[in-house]
Amino acid sequence: MDLFTVGFLTSLLLGAVTAGVPLLLAGLGEQLSEKAGVLNIGLEGMMLSGGYLGFYVAWQSQSMGLGLLAGGLAGALTGGLMALLCVWWRLNQIVVGIAITLGAEGATALLHYFQFSRTYPRLGNIESWAIPGLSNIPVLGQALFNQPLIIYLAVLAVPLFAMIYRGTLAGLYLQAAGDKPAALDAAGVNVLRTRTLAVLITGLFAGLGGAFMSQVGAGIFVPFMTQGNGFIGIVLAMLARGKPLWVLAGALLFGCCLSMTTALQVLGVDVPTDVIQMLPFITVMLVLLLFGRRASLPAALGAPYIRGAR
Repeated sequence: MDLFTVGFLTSLLLGAVTAGVPLLLAGLGEQLSEKAGVLNIGLEGMMLSGGYLGFYVAWQSQSMGLGLLAGGLAGALTGGLMALLCVWWRLNQIVVGIAITLGAEGATALLHYFQFSRTYPRLGNIESWAIPGLSNIPVLGQALFNQPLIIYLAVLAVPLFAMIYRGTLAGLYLQAAGDKPAALDAAGVNVLRTRTLAVLITGLFAGLGGAFMSQVGAGIFVPFMTQGNGFIGIVLAMLARGKPLWVLAGALLFGCCLSMTTALQVLGVDVPTDVIQMLPFITVMLVLLLFGRRASLPAALGAPYIRGAR
């Protein structure tokens, strides 16, 4: 391959990884929540909460690690609100999720305005971890094996989740909470606590995804910057049929669509940005048309659990 082609493919893959990791983290979290029977429509709001607080802490402390930790905590706290309202108070999960998303959009935009007014401070460069040998592979090396540590950890979460779902008692409890919550309750396991823990972990991963966007992906926080990534994460979780590997594959697919702008600029193709930004959502509709009927969802998804109710 000539240098021009190598540059284009490297740019496309690098952009796909950077754009796909937030989708991966959000999709893995949503998959966990759905397995437990909670449809987390508030995923977008959790990402925004993590994006803002993660950026703010990283900007104040000059520590990306603290920023990511704060972003995950913000997402988990927002998830705690979702769990309180939907799991314990048994309110409608869709209505609450939409309210959380709208509330987070308004709150983060307002906080950003009060803190930074109309300025957009930028964080410094992030340290990359090059894997010896692999990072020198043409095209793939720089895109896949010379990345910040959080990207490697996000990918390692895929086999970890798969192992939990297939080979642990915790995975069995999650499955039962989503499919047969009454049976789980009869076995002596608290359904509400199981679902609450799942939603908190979902919020943690969504917050990490938002913090990744503001710190690693963009280096700045812009109000409403998630631009539907949380909803794409929900689609990924639904179509993955309980398999984390499919969440990873879908995240890379949508990441490629999101990174197409940079890749086309390398080619010198002048395409309006608005057209490129439509690609992920066009892809979502096409994927839903092709695979939507094959989605396998838990039997009790979205239904609050009431002991003794039939």
